[in-house]
Amino acid sequence: MAEPVEIVDYRPSWPTAFAGLGAALREALGDTAVRIDHIGSTSVPGLAAKPVIDVQVSVRSFDPLEAFRKPLEDIGYVYRADNPERTKRYFREAPGHSRTHVHVRELGSFSQQFPLLFRDFLRCHPAAAEEYAAVKRRYAAVFAADRRGYAEAKESFVWDVVRRADAWARDTGWTPGSSDA
Repeated sequence: MAEPVEIVDYRPSWPTAFAGLGAALREALGDTAVRIDHIGSTSVPGLAAKPVIDVQVSVRSFDPLEAFRKPLEDIGYVYRADNPERTKRYFREAPGHSRTHVHVRELGSFSQQFPLLFRDFLRCHPAAAEEYAAVKRRYAAVFAADRRGYAEAKESFVWDVVRRADAWARDTGWTPGSSDA
């Protein structure tokens, strides 16, 4: 049985949890990781979220896979080769550890820029973050036992935010700031 979709109030411990993860990832990956960033809803202060820390590791290339796979596995992450999304390589926490998703993406790709822009837009636009929280809570109630249904239901709202974020990025000259770790 799949885990239920659970949205919780923002936890001030999330940035600290990421800091520990980021430091361990930086030590393990060294220069292989061009960037290590806290992404996803837990990276937006005040935003309700699933209690999962999402981390994005940006690399110059997916090849060779072992350049990042082995160091991540050496510190306990589990490679998910069955991940259908070909724009990232995906790792999860070891059994028994706090829920963590590590998304390895190629530096400069759309899929690498997207979560940084989305995060930064929500950080700068609390009203949009509040709207997103309401959408997540509504669909979590409807799709409590269906993670795919939950993700699909909120997709149109996410793309609306992306369109607004893209206009904001053009107007402000947004670029990703410094790496978080």
